[in-house]
Amino acid sequence: MKIIEVVPFLLHVPVTGGGIADSTHEISHWGMPGCRIVTDSGLVGFGYTGTHAAASLDKLITSCISDVYAPLLLGEDPREVRSLHCKLLYDPPTHWVGRGGITQMALSAVDIALWDIKAKAVGEPLWHLLGGSAGKSVEAYNTDCGWLNLSKEELVDGCRHMIEEEGFAAVKMKVGKPYPKEDLERVEAVRSAIGSKVRLMVDANAKWDLPTAIQFGSRFADFDVTWFEEPLWHDDVRGHAKLANAIDIPIALGELLYNRYQFREFVTAEAVHYLQPDASRCGGITGLWEIADLGLVHNIPVSPHHGDMMQAQLHAVIAHSGCSQLEFIPWTLHCFEEPVCVKDGRYRMPEQPGAGTTITPDCFEKYGISL
Repeated sequence: MKIIEVVPFLLHVPVTGGGIADSTHEISHWGMPGCRIVTDSGLVGFGYTGTHAAASLDKLITSCISDVYAPLLLGEDPREVRSLHCKLLYDPPTHWVGRGGITQMALSAVDIALWDIKAKAVGEPLWHLLGGSAGKSVEAYNTDCGWLNLSKEELVDGCRHMIEEEGFAAVKMKVGKPYPKEDLERVEAVRSAIGSKVRLMVDANAKWDLPTAIQFGSRFADFDVTWFEEPLWHDDVRGHAKLANAIDIPIALGELLYNRYQFREFVTAEAVHYLQPDASRCGGITGLWEIADLGLVHNIPVSPHHGDMMQAQLHAVIAHSGCSQLEFIPWTLHCFEEPVCVKDGRYRMPEQPGAGTTITPDCFEKYGISL
């Protein structure tokens, strides 16, 4: 089997309710720059990354795929995923200009498409190819009820709905209001509404400085918060280590880290308690698996960030023993031939061959952006 064509694409898909916000971003669409990898056997693999739908930046990713990575892939056997991953990762001109950001997100999309082909070639869902068990149960926690642009009443009603009507046993809410005392009031209101048996996570999206995170993060213990996510700037290893030593709430981070070496810095500094790699940024399924191995070795739970790679990431979470839960945000489910399904707070096992990333023609027609 040989690769005969690499076709980039770009989709901009509307998000929930016409728009969402956290402490640092407001978006109306989710960007999906990616590619279709076509083989001489007729098999096609789909892979993509996730962005805030800024077309000019998204097109840098698709250009990297078409102009840099595609020439390196043509004629290769797509089933040799790890070898091809290394070929692209260590290509001298590429890593000279970037080992993160655009080049790594483009690599992530390619890697996922290759795994999609590899699983389709043997007629199995990717989780089974990776050695996963059909008996594993993966918990879903819901973030789509917790956006910062919601009023306190909307926030409380949304979280209660996810628990009482949808069956979730864990929810995450955003913090990072201009006045942190308002965040405490919102956290208190949600905890009071959902009761003591439901797990509650909070996410600052790197908004706070260290003094603010220590002062107000320590107060989250009053509301039995499971983790405090991205309290400080993404690259601040030392700051997170100081915070982890100062408060009793576990620290979660990693959605904007790009490789296992960056994760290792946080682990060795004892600055993190939950690892949250995102396959759409950290090198695809290959990169995610390496980071999950790191967590397993250090006995640190791995709970991948949703971004919008829930489709492919679910397969890795099922298969890797270091992972047990996965974020749920249903923005793009209608775009896939086999969308992931959550019932009573648990993911259903995917059944179709591949990584679950095959996009429907209707989605391309509705949301495709010209390149």
